[in-house]
Amino acid sequence: MNSEYKFDDELSADTDRMVYVKPVLVSDLPSEVQSQIDGVKKMFAVHDADGKQLALVGDRRLAFALARQHDYSPQPLH
Repeated sequence: MNSEYKFDDELSADTDRMVYVKPVLVSDLPSEVQSQIDGVKKMFAVHDADGKQLALVGDRRLAFALARQHDYSPQPLH
């Protein structure tokens, strides 16, 4: 076995492209965002590993597809 192999380096490379998809209630969003959304009660946010929101979409499947289109590995977050 190669003693120079570093599992942590490989793991961190994968997590750099990981994003989290979580449901968000429209009522929890800022009022300026709520005013642009009509008749929807739940949306889906895509966040990076640091918690920065990258996207907000109206459909879970769309959130996962959007992440994959941008070469991210989406993970559900409850």
